[in-house]
Amino acid sequence: MNNIITELQWRGLVHDIMPGTEEQLLKEMTTTYIGFDPTSDALHIGNLVPIILLVHLEKFGHKPIALVGGATGMIGDPSGKSDERNLLDEATLNHNVAGIKQVLSRFLDFNSTEKNAPVLVNNYDWMKAFSFIDFAREVGKRITVNYMMAKESVKKRISSEGDGMSFTEFTYQLIQGYDFYHLHKNYNCLLQMGGSDQWGNITTGTELVRRMNVNSDAKAFAMTSPLVTKSDGSKFGKSEGGNVWLTADKTSVYKFYQFWLNTTDVDAEKYVKIFTFLDQNTIAHLIEEHQTAPHLRVLQKRLAEEVTIFVHSKEDLDKAIEASNAFFSPSMDGLRKLDAITFLEVFDGVPQAEIPLSEIETGINIVNILNEKTGFFKSNGEARRALTANSISVNKEKVNEEFVLTAKDLINNQFVVLQSGKKNYFVVRVK
Repeated sequence: MNNIITELQWRGLVHDIMPGTEEQLLKEMTTTYIGFDPTSDALHIGNLVPIILLVHLEKFGHKPIALVGGATGMIGDPSGKSDERNLLDEATLNHNVAGIKQVLSRFLDFNSTEKNAPVLVNNYDWMKAFSFIDFAREVGKRITVNYMMAKESVKKRISSEGDGMSFTEFTYQLIQGYDFYHLHKNYNCLLQMGGSDQWGNITTGTELVRRMNVNSDAKAFAMTSPLVTKSDGSKFGKSEGGNVWLTADKTSVYKFYQFWLNTTDVDAEKYVKIFTFLDQNTIAHLIEEHQTAPHLRVLQKRLAEEVTIFVHSKEDLDKAIEASNAFFSPSMDGLRKLDAITFLEVFDGVPQAEIPLSEIETGINIVNILNEKTGFFKSNGEARRALTANSISVNKEKVNEEFVLTAKDLINNQFVVLQSGKKNYFVVRVK
């Protein structure tokens, strides 16, 4: 079999790996699982790495299992957290689990008939019948408190100045560990992958597999990938509006595309390896081309294209590029084709003001629009000077002091784009 570890290493996707893991993956088709925490009804780009790892596994002939934590979600993973998380009710968790399953199904074909077809599971299905007594006897007996306390995620929480860690969150690693045992027993799952903050939980799972199979030579392996960071130290996956989601209802395709397009040169060189499936030679040539002419941003453009197609579709990508190009076009033709939501996203961050439709219908002189009605200019005199200098455009067409704005000037019956010079924009919303 081809060496998936070599592939993941050059892409920067290997952080910790248990001895014997690479040999196991080279020997035979290996069933591997990664867990997804149902804290929301969708996934964001912070979840893209585990999704991509599962896709790589399938491409290399291994069998991926995506586990949605319907049971562990009721407790909350303390890894990397400084405070106790709020517990979600069962109805919310069920809704979140269903949403996450829907997202994962876009990347992995769980109906495939191939030998290494992906599998989707929910740990609530095997945890719901477990009584506390049974769990304490069958699972809790196998792992010592000393072993659990030695985990970095536990030590950090206990030694912090906060409220410490509840017994509920303390048990999380045991429940996740039991997931590995259950999948090992029922699916012959030999490997768990996850982010580097999961190493403690994952190794507890490998230990539990061995200790609950005392009469057999049970094998269990672990591998983690680095947590993706930005070169400036800020958190990856966040934009000014919060998380960048993998569903268009939470983050539009246009904003999703723009997130990757606006990546810095340093981050783009790293992200193109992590978040695309382009081969090593293609990426090397892209980086070389980008370094020759950084202002053309060929690396960011290819990164944005590849990830947008992977998460959404080629058709969605084309629409996002069309919307992006419309902003810089010398005419309004492209902007007139956009729906209201995309139009406002294209002008996100541009100052805006509202004017009643009734005022537009009777007509408003451009000087009043620029000053009194919008505040785009501080005074009528300043507005007139700009008009005299021929630096004012309405919907990308130059206007003079005699211009009167009417309903026929509205874009999609509700917008007007004012422009002073080349870079100063203002959007008038008419209602």
